[in-house]
Amino acid sequence: MPQKETWMKRAAGVLLPVSSLPGKDGIGSLGKAAYQWVDFLKAAKQKYWQVLPLGPTGYGNSPYQSVSAFAGNPYFVDPGLLCRDGLLEKEEIRAARGDAPANQVDYPALERNREALLRKAYARFTDWEGLEKFRRVQRDWVEDYALFVAVKARMGGKPWTQWEEGIRLRRPEAMEAWREECRQDMGFHVFVQYLFYTQWKALKRYANRKGVKIIGDAPIYVAMDSADVWASPELFQLGEQYLPTEVAGCPPDAFSEDGQLWGNPLYRWDVMEQDGFRWWMRRLKANLTLVDVLRIDHFRGLESYYAIPYGEETARNGRWKKGPGRAFIKAVKAAFPGAPIIAEDLGYLTPAVHRLLRTSGFPGMKVLQFAFDGTGESDYMPHRYAPNCVVYTGTHDNDTTAGWVRAADPKTVEKAMAYAGVQHSKQATEGLVRLALSSVSDLAVIPIQDYLELGSEARINTPSTLSEANWRWRLRKKQLTPELAVRMAAWAALYGRDRKDPPKAKKRGRKPS
Repeated sequence: MPQKETWMKRAAGVLLPVSSLPGKDGIGSLGKAAYQWVDFLKAAKQKYWQVLPLGPTGYGNSPYQSVSAFAGNPYFVDPGLLCRDGLLEKEEIRAARGDAPANQVDYPALERNREALLRKAYARFTDWEGLEKFRRVQRDWVEDYALFVAVKARMGGKPWTQWEEGIRLRRPEAMEAWREECRQDMGFHVFVQYLFYTQWKALKRYANRKGVKIIGDAPIYVAMDSADVWASPELFQLGEQYLPTEVAGCPPDAFSEDGQLWGNPLYRWDVMEQDGFRWWMRRLKANLTLVDVLRIDHFRGLESYYAIPYGEETARNGRWKKGPGRAFIKAVKAAFPGAPIIAEDLGYLTPAVHRLLRTSGFPGMKVLQFAFDGTGESDYMPHRYAPNCVVYTGTHDNDTTAGWVRAADPKTVEKAMAYAGVQHSKQATEGLVRLALSSVSDLAVIPIQDYLELGSEARINTPSTLSEANWRWRLRKKQLTPELAVRMAAWAALYGRDRKDPPKAKKRGRKPS
């Protein structure tokens, strides 16, 4: 049996999407508030900051339906940093802001105003040498991404499967003609990615110097309407007119009687295996360059995946098919020896999935909200943990713990409270947070909402819904008090999850003023 990965040490971290950072510009970004958040984590003795996928959001504003597996979200580019660099004026930034409450992402205002604001920055940009270097380094994906986004805009936002035949099928003469027509727009979209990568890597360097590592998230699937599928249709299970033959999802279970119909195209794993899963290795390399630790979403889909006939309205009529399994894990291990990877092993797990996880050696996930809703002993109950795992009170797909306590079956809550040793429901959130921190799991990651004991109004996402509340919650700056940092630090120390600061790096970058 493989030993646990050497990067796993006993530590604590916090889950907070970049989009949920505080600020005035309609969405969390990579500017001053992000650096202040890192400072807060350091003060609270938190070693890890876990984020959600960093790509441009797609259908339903979901970061799990991105138009690119490689690109960064343009909305995360911080206007304040562009002002500092002389590319924007303060008044231009103020004019582009929406009027949504500060505790919500303002997607309508971002859609109306953000691109125009960034185009003003592009018009003033002068570091063409730096931009061209970025373009060369990222050439494997950035050219296709830039052309995809530019053509999509010219096509009125239509999915690529509805584009004109020549560019839809990527015929050479059509590709050349569209590149020429969209040359200026392509340059702009490459520029925005350059800004994202530059700002993100500066933030990551700052976090690492403060002793904070970033856990990223790689969705197992990509969106059908994405640059990835358009650029490499041969890697996906597509039929006539490049429409999917079957799509991804999850079968019916106790949480959803119709199952979950995600709609993503499925991979042709047999084709991918022929070149050593090259597309996936490029993707993992890109991800591991941006983050310190990478969570692979829906890990069980690597052993077997649920395939739903295209056109179905629910996930009821799907079937399980074998995934790449050990061949994929072997390729990952060969390409990235000792890579810091977390396996999201939630959902319907079979003995074969457990065997694959053991083979990988990757730490899996434990979610306390799943531990107490059965008659038997759940694998999510802390006394059944092995150290090589990551424990959460809940994830971005769960209600906050306070919301869960109010909405869950009373017997389930009663069992959880008895296990955590608390007497009143008002103590339940703190009890479960401390239960996670006190467990033998090497890493405990707690959503910031649970440290703040916020209710369902602070939930990030409700799976299988298109609620306007999904992906919109934002933290308020005033909620990050010194008192909260002291309490979190005390708990990290009490449960052996604190650590000394690393030696300071000799070369220091500047923090946004």
